[in-house]
Amino acid sequence: MTVNKSLIAVLLMTAGLGACGGGGSVSFNTSPPPAGPSEGLWQGSTSSARTITTFVLDNGVFWILYSGSGPNPGTGIAGLIQGSGTSINGSFSSADAKDVNLEGQGIGAATVSASYVAKTSFNGTIFYPNLNQTVSFASNYNIAYEQAPSVATLAGSYTGIASTAGATDAAIVRIDASGNLNGIGTSGCQFAGTASPHARGNLYDLSITFKGGACSNGSNTLTGIAYYDAAARRLYNVALNSERSSGFIYVGLKLMRRADPAPLLSHSAVQMRRTGWLPRKVYCHQYI
Repeated sequence: MTVNKSLIAVLLMTAGLGACGGGGSVSFNTSPPPAGPSEGLWQGSTSSARTITTFVLDNGVFWILYSGSGPNPGTGIAGLIQGSGTSINGSFSSADAKDVNLEGQGIGAATVSASYVAKTSFNGTIFYPNLNQTVSFASNYNIAYEQAPSVATLAGSYTGIASTAGATDAAIVRIDASGNLNGIGTSGCQFAGTASPHARGNLYDLSITFKGGACSNGSNTLTGIAYYDAAARRLYNVALNSERSSGFIYVGLKLMRRADPAPLLSHSAVQMRRTGWLPRKVYCHQYI
């Protein structure tokens, strides 16, 4: 699997531990922290005719997944923007965002500014200083974020596409009832890892280790998040190294029954190119 530059980084969130009680005893509060005002799953579109899905986590880390542009963008991911932001009195801002584009633009710096109404709307702009370009977006809250993530729901076999900047590989991913993940691409690249429910929100903390050989990520371990769209039976895995210079993104459809991975891999590549799952190369100067 040719996985070199790519996508999104991630910071894993841990539940807060509380402090002490009186009389020499110590108590621990293992409840998740209170929800941030901009936290949630947001879905909408950009001024450049792309659909977007945004995750703002309980620790301020965010991910914006965007589609290809045009009237028929398909269900594939053409790129992703990741960073950390702050939310104050209806305003969200981030100065450290990275746009990882799969259409030939590579990785570029960005800033994000938005206004929000908690659990209602998240609207704003993305500015690319190196290009001096601004793209606006508007999105609405999706209550699916409030569902409890479950490894039992996530478990199963998926056929899909692993993508990076400039490369794709049809791949099978299997997740067992304990959240252990194993995958293999048509290139022969193998990877393994874990997916565990995030402290808050309908997300999973993801860790993936590549097994060398055909993997351009060598034997590195990447971390990120996973999201399972139960209605569409679609799994999104995204992970990045700490420098945000190498990563991995996988979009796969959950299979309804067991099957031999070999024909599925071949069928997957054909079907996903027909339906627009494979990123389309667009020769343009803006990221989104």
